[in-house]
Amino acid sequence: MSGTIGVSIQAFSAADFVAQVQQAEVAGVPVAWTTIGGAGGADPLTAAAAALVQTDRIRVGTAIVPTWPRHAVALAAQALTLHQIAPGRLRLGIGPSHEPSMVATYGVKWRKPLQNLREYLEALRSLFTTGAVDMDGTHVRAHARWREPADIELLASALRPKSFELCGELTDGALSWMCPRSYLIDRALPALQSGAAQAGRSVPPLIAHVPFFVSEDREAARDLARKQLGNYARVPFYRAMFNEAGFDVDDNGYSDALLDDLVVSGTEAQVIAGLRRYLDDGCGEVLAAPLLDPADREGSIARALAAVAAAHRAT
Repeated sequence: MSGTIGVSIQAFSAADFVAQVQQAEVAGVPVAWTTIGGAGGADPLTAAAAALVQTDRIRVGTAIVPTWPRHAVALAAQALTLHQIAPGRLRLGIGPSHEPSMVATYGVKWRKPLQNLREYLEALRSLFTTGAVDMDGTHVRAHARWREPADIELLASALRPKSFELCGELTDGALSWMCPRSYLIDRALPALQSGAAQAGRSVPPLIAHVPFFVSEDREAARDLARKQLGNYARVPFYRAMFNEAGFDVDDNGYSDALLDDLVVSGTEAQVIAGLRRYLDDGCGEVLAAPLLDPADREGSIARALAAVAAAHRAT
């Protein structure tokens, strides 16, 4: 899928998610992604299953399914089911998510999230590539057999260099989230390459999450970004990443400089060029996440899908 430009779906419900995936396929978008809350609070894999059976070509990715609430074998079984229904069209992205939501929602004992992710990846990779897993780790104990392996694409979330290294070592691609473009190029890509080199394997693609807004009004784009993405500035992991990227983030939120390095906006032609720049700079793919104007949600979606489809065609 290298060179692909796909879109993040932001839905009010599972039915809305399916309808938008259908709309994206008609528009010519190659991949539709669902985030943890992107299917309107519905389970992302269940929503993905519904979308896959009601479309023909478009691939559906999860960015991400959290690891803590599900056993690795149970998650693998769900992925296998979708793979059997729509072979080659599921892109399974997993990740530990973040401590506040995982502890408050599921009551998990949050510890060593990178090790948690490593063990999940090792368990899933073993099942997908060999059809079996025998593992007694700190986070994952798994002993299972399938009739045969399943060629399921396995991706993982990454935010700091160590997680990008892990993705380089064990995954089919690293899913960034809310990372400024300069941070992806200067910090994330070298870490991904280092992890792959240490494992003696080809470098998987860095899938760059890129918020965007089709509008010539840059101030309107910044305002929407501050309203819709402002919560990340209050999450310690993200704040540390922003600071590492050279942007001071405090309780006052995002500076214009940070937003200009994070959000692509402008005319459709300018958005297309802005999204393609990530590919030109070395990212393997783009996960384009539209900022939707509440006063014109349907128009925002239509313009976003048109821009993403056009950007992908230009690759």
